[in-house]
Amino acid sequence: MKNPILLILIFCQVAISQSFDKTKLDKYFNSIDDNKKFMGSVAVSKNGEIIYLKSVGYADINNKIKANNETKYRIGSISKSFTAILVLKAVENKKLELNQTIDKWFPTIKNSEKISVKQLLNHRSGIYNFTNSPDYLSLSTQAKTEEEMIEIIKAGGNNFSPDSKAEYSNSNYVLLTYILEKTFSKSYSELLNEFIINPIELKNTYVFGKINTINNESKSYKFLGSWIEESETNYTIPLGAGAITSTASDLTKFADALFGEQLLNSESLEAMKTIQEGYGYGLFQIPFYSSLGFGHTGGIDGFSSVFAHFPEENISYALTSNGTIMNNNDISIAVLSAVFNKPYEIPVFISYTSVDLDKYLGVYSTEQIPLKITITKNGNTLIAQGTGQPEFPLEAIKKDIFKFDQVGAKFEFILEENKMILFQNGMQINFTKN
Repeated sequence: MKNPILLILIFCQVAISQSFDKTKLDKYFNSIDDNKKFMGSVAVSKNGEIIYLKSVGYADINNKIKANNETKYRIGSISKSFTAILVLKAVENKKLELNQTIDKWFPTIKNSEKISVKQLLNHRSGIYNFTNSPDYLSLSTQAKTEEEMIEIIKAGGNNFSPDSKAEYSNSNYVLLTYILEKTFSKSYSELLNEFIINPIELKNTYVFGKINTINNESKSYKFLGSWIEESETNYTIPLGAGAITSTASDLTKFADALFGEQLLNSESLEAMKTIQEGYGYGLFQIPFYSSLGFGHTGGIDGFSSVFAHFPEENISYALTSNGTIMNNNDISIAVLSAVFNKPYEIPVFISYTSVDLDKYLGVYSTEQIPLKITITKNGNTLIAQGTGQPEFPLEAIKKDIFKFDQVGAKFEFILEENKMILFQNGMQINFTKN
């Protein structure tokens, strides 16, 4: 349910490879698997047929259950694409109107008489994103009623006047879930089955419950020297904003069906694809070289995911993951580069022994910002932690240089001067070892 991260935009001509080098792509995944950088699955389809499918890592580390191509992962905010389709089906069936305001359902929410269904769909409502709350992690594992969730959303207030700008908010899609359930007098799960899952025969897609590895459902993990199991969000919290489980191959089938107009008519599909300040209805643009795709990303607990469809080439791509210390964007670029016949490199990873890391350990402070960074280790992995922030692992990229891709941070140690330099978001912050 995290904010979306788009694939890198590179402008140049793209040629589709009809028969790409699968052996090289297998070596790419073998490299990141052998070095424990990523666990998950990817799938690619061309003209509705799967042309590449790969799974690495474990679905359940403690019980040594390896992931396979049918392993199911929570897909987080990709659920929003499903929810948007359900809303547009309601519009097609004349049960809802995009311009109707939401005060009929939520009279206690501020500005509800001005906020439309359409503004919920494309994140222009102004309603505060409840997952940004400092209390979110403490409430996310416990079941909540509709009344409780509305109170949580209402308590966050509003960030701006409706339709004055766009700002990503999971609250929008939780409210859309309740609107759908009231409109059809059916549960969100029933609506998914009726309008999406059953018509296109998605065998491994559904609203999640408690993770059941016997049913080939994956647990999720974070890496801090070793893989540590994450907590589980209760489905009643994210609902249509992020409560779906699926597989990479099901997501490519879903994308093929959506853009093949099997789920919506052409008018509704065009409405989904219409982008205003970055957002369509449950979709945003995903450019790759000169090709333009549409899709969504997702993140919930330790799971991360992305799906995209490139209409001109009729290619669909999906990634589902239950643990990563890489930037999944780099993995997506490698897969698409293989398929689109563009250059990419098989990664080479630098490793340190536990003793090698001792010279970096300590507490580092700076006069530039009110932040101290503590550097520790777990086995052969260097661990960083900022004041009041969670720990995160650092990956060695060169001698004395480490990175943490998820936030775009690079750390360079100048040992002879007892210094560390943090490079992030175009800034350079100099730290001194205490």
